[in-house]
Amino acid sequence: MSRIGKKQIIIPAQTEISVAEGVITVKGPKGSLTRAYNPAYVSVEVVEDEVKTAALQENVNSRSLWGTYSSHIMNMIQGVNTPFEKKLIVEGVGFRSEVKGDKLEMSLGFSHQVIMDIPEGITLTAEKNNLTIIGINKETVGQFAAEIRSKKKPEPYKGKGIRYADEVIRRKEGKKTV
Repeated sequence: MSRIGKKQIIIPAQTEISVAEGVITVKGPKGSLTRAYNPAYVSVEVVEDEVKTAALQENVNSRSLWGTYSSHIMNMIQGVNTPFEKKLIVEGVGFRSEVKGDKLEMSLGFSHQVIMDIPEGITLTAEKNNLTIIGINKETVGQFAAEIRSKKKPEPYKGKGIRYADEVIRRKEGKKTV
């Protein structure tokens, strides 16, 4: 039995959820999200002010998807009411980042600028060495933050690179001199 699937999913005020032909649509004050699901494994029903999910088969796939879709629905409801946010810190001498239109330009110590397209539905702000990614889709926000971080991961000696604001970098000791 899925502990996450058994949790009660309550629909807050100003939020509408509709389920039709394998597609879940959540509309709220910040926008709307849609997600396809497999109706052969999981049933999703909207009953008054809550969403009920249940596994349709007694096999591993059905039970695992039950918890997964319940979690996705909870994230969608949370996202359309209060957007998700990730903060990144760019550390290093000469490392900088700036937003130009729908592109992010970063100087990360390479011989060239690193230019990335900002995905649709994401708001990106760059202040000094801090990047703030805001959006209603948790997956898109997390994926874009991970892609930015992958351009220059923090190194353990001086801590230069791009890291999450709440990430702790384990530092290594440098060379010993006699």
